[in-house]
Amino acid sequence: MSAAPEPAANHPSATAPAGRPVARRRRELTYAVLLCLAGAGLACWAATRTWSVELTPRGSLPPARHARTGGDLLPWLSALALVALAGGGAVLATRGRVRRLLGGLLTLLGLAVAAGGGYGLTAAFDGGVSRQWPALCLVGGLIAAAGGLVTALRGGDWPAMGARYERPVRAAEQPATDGPAVGRGTRDAWDALDRGEDPTVS
Repeated sequence: MSAAPEPAANHPSATAPAGRPVARRRRELTYAVLLCLAGAGLACWAATRTWSVELTPRGSLPPARHARTGGDLLPWLSALALVALAGGGAVLATRGRVRRLLGGLLTLLGLAVAAGGGYGLTAAFDGGVSRQWPALCLVGGLIAAAGGLVTALRGGDWPAMGARYERPVRAAEQPATDGPAVGRGTRDAWDALDRGEDPTVS
């Protein structure tokens, strides 16, 4: 009695192509970097907007207007957003455990920036207060934290920057320095003729 055929699920043709997981890891890397850069950039920009305007009376003159940005009210906010922005770009240049640690740091930075935006939403600043910019800072911090969290959880096996374009050099592709010109390209054959060599001689 002949052996029963193997199930279709175990057949080699039923497995996923080898390049698919690599492509998926590259997409995850791209999405994580975009989240970190977009979130940190949004928070950094929102921190430079006017969060409150304080009017100081000056007698018969119009009151003096003092505009304060998020960076003026919370000096650490812009600094953390800039560090998160730089860290988002550094994700491309790291790999393995270092990249995962960087993802954890970006998560903490994003949460700290989001906390600053949340404080701006609830704080009672002097003068007129604009709540839209603290809200954008909160959103940007959460987006950056999401990108950092994805990096911390899944970034250990992502490819490093430039890995896509690396290709091992085969021995046949290495240029020959001496000997006959057999196996070289057409240009090498003409160069051999110019030197007085016969490219057909092995």
